[in-house]
This record gives sequence, C-alpha cells and structure tokens, in this order.
Amino acid sequence: MSDEATSQLNKQWGDDVALLVIDVQQGLFDKSTPIYSAGKLLENINALVDYAHRAGVPVFYVQHANESWLAPGSDGWQLHAGLRPLDTDCAVQKRHGSAFQGTGLGKELEARAIRRLVVTGLVTHGCVKATCLDAKKLGYGVILVKDGHSNFNKQAADVIAEWNQKLSEGGVELKSTQDLVLNSQ
Repeated sequence: MSDEATSQLNKQWGDDVALLVIDVQQGLFDKSTPIYSAGKLLENINALVDYAHRAGVPVFYVQHANESWLAPGSDGWQLHAGLRPLDTDCAVQKRHGSAFQGTGLGKELEARAIRRLVVTGLVTHGCVKATCLDAKKLGYGVILVKDGHSNFNKQAADVIAEWNQKLSEGGVELKSTQDLVLNSQ
C-alpha cells in the first residue's frame, strides 16, 4: 500500500490511536457457558485488526494469566486460533483486570505517542470494563467497539447493553465495527 493510501486510512482513526484486543484467549471459549455471538465477535475483531494493520495503527494483544485455566503457555492461555496477529503486533501479559495494572502498556503507548484507544475483546463486565475505566482515568480518549466485546454470561446481550450504556455515560465513546471499518474504506 502506498504511503498516501495508508495516510488516507489513518485519517479515520488518527495518528495517535492504538487498537487493544483484550483477552481473546482460547480458555474463555472453552467454558461451559459459551461466549455470546463468538463467531461474530471474532469476525468483528479481525475486521478491526485488518483495518488497523492497513492503516499503520499499532495493535496490542492483551493476554490474562492466572495459575489455573489461563496459566502462561497453556492451551487456554493462547490467543484464539481464529485471530490473525502479526509479528509486528505488541503483546501485553497481565494478571489483573485492567490492561494497565502491573503491565508496561502505559509506557508502550507513551513511546508511540498514543493518546486514544480503540478497545475490543473479553469480557465485557471484567477486563474490558476495567481497561476502559483505567484508560479514562489516565487521560486517554477511549472508543469502545460496541459490537466488539462479549462475555460468557447467560444474559450476555443484556450485560453488553448495560456496560455500553454505563461506559458511555462515563465518557467512553461507542462506535460499531461498521463505523470504524466499513464506513472508512
């Protein structure tokens, strides 16, 4: 892609933005209650990642670790096989809900002059919520992809709607995958 084409793509998101893909790990897809709309979620995340790659926007894959079903290096800890990360994407390992707590994410973003984040991933009312709230507290502009996060709750659609509303009321901007990708091509 030419520099001019990349520049045109980047105008949609800006030079100071990064995409965060939070905890889209195999272990979360293996739970007894399935991830709500898992296929559509993966499709939307891949569309966002593909767009970010074409636009030269940094992509950060965040992986949660614990001592049981998300133990580092285990099958459950691995990114979902349906994702398509590149070697140039950044990896962030975390042990807390927020991708900022106890990680080097803030320093990585600062080094790239990132001031705005597009957030997607798992789970809505856990790590996605915690990362959005911490990002706002740290002064980042936050765009939550309203159809780009999910969970494995029996009332998952209601949980998504509830947190889209609560986070929006807290200053997080909501956009759909279509708003961010399809309308910008």
